[in-house]
Amino acid sequence: MSESIPPPAAPAPETAHARPKFAPNDSFQAVLRRRVDEFFARTGRRPRDNASMYLKTAVILAVFFASYVALVFFAANAWHALIAGLVLGGAAGLIGFNIQHDGSHLAYSDHPWMNKLSAMSMDLIGASSYLWHWKHVASHHIYVNITDHDADVDLGAFARVTPHQPHYFFHRLQHFYLWALYGFMTIRWHLYGDFRDLVAREIGGHPFPRPRGKELAVFIAGKAVFFTLAFVVPMFLHSWWKVLLMYAFVAGIIGVVLSIVFQLAHCVEEADFPLPDAATNRMEDNWMVHQIHTTVDFARRSKLVCWLLGGLNFQVEHHLFPKICHVHYPEISKIVEETCREFGIRYNEHKTLWAGLVSHYRWLRRLSRPAAA
Repeated sequence: MSESIPPPAAPAPETAHARPKFAPNDSFQAVLRRRVDEFFARTGRRPRDNASMYLKTAVILAVFFASYVALVFFAANAWHALIAGLVLGGAAGLIGFNIQHDGSHLAYSDHPWMNKLSAMSMDLIGASSYLWHWKHVASHHIYVNITDHDADVDLGAFARVTPHQPHYFFHRLQHFYLWALYGFMTIRWHLYGDFRDLVAREIGGHPFPRPRGKELAVFIAGKAVFFTLAFVVPMFLHSWWKVLLMYAFVAGIIGVVLSIVFQLAHCVEEADFPLPDAATNRMEDNWMVHQIHTTVDFARRSKLVCWLLGGLNFQVEHHLFPKICHVHYPEISKIVEETCREFGIRYNEHKTLWAGLVSHYRWLRRLSRPAAA
């Protein structure tokens, strides 16, 4: 089965503001799901547990650990450290885009323990896989681009990325300074964000259950492993200030890469930012059409971009079928685009990575003005 809609989130306490409701499903959803199911039946491919994904995982993890060892134990000068740090930051980003992302969406394997293990690679690079589930899977993937419900478009006071967020005077320059601030996202995540969310027990305006038992043990163990690798081990061999400086460098790389890839899919000129009806709290579109109108693909014809980003340049397909491994997105995108055309649904795409970057810059510049709506 295509399994398009994300699995229901575990029960959580009631939230202060009601969750938006989507319009009823229609024939578009049934036709699209059937065609994707027929694709797998016709080709004999498996939606999950793909040999190419296992190989990719091995390569990414090998590069990650090799670059870490090179940086901590063998870097003889600043240039060696910068090169190793650059590769390490890039490899950490690849873990996030590929391994943990598929695992957290149950798209890596049909075996729950393999999905759990791959999702926990997020803890290896410093962020909680448990909190990521509630922030990304249970908030963003359901309420994409809906202000005050999608946690991924709430970047704090310094960024205005939806037209329904308040405007402050410093936003007039956000299309210049935000590119640098993206680098601090990971540092905030590592040192503050996860702990804040754990205490507040709320993400994207929606409460979530605090981790208990095994989940709490994974959270604590993950933070302990990360801080040991990032700070404790290096400080046995290098000056504290060098360790902190290199941590900021590597984390900054991860933050910039992760932030920009997300922004190109949702915070661009072509994406919608709808709000529910004030009287009924209902969205105009059904869930599938909402995903398509609020999401934008980019560089669909680049095999290199697809490999590096874990198929996240096919965000439309990922949002429609999050439980399918990303190695299938290029083929599925053809089915989605054709079906959208038949039903008169706008399919958003940037032909190149550069076009997406330009569109994101223009969107930030547009929202830098108070009157932007």
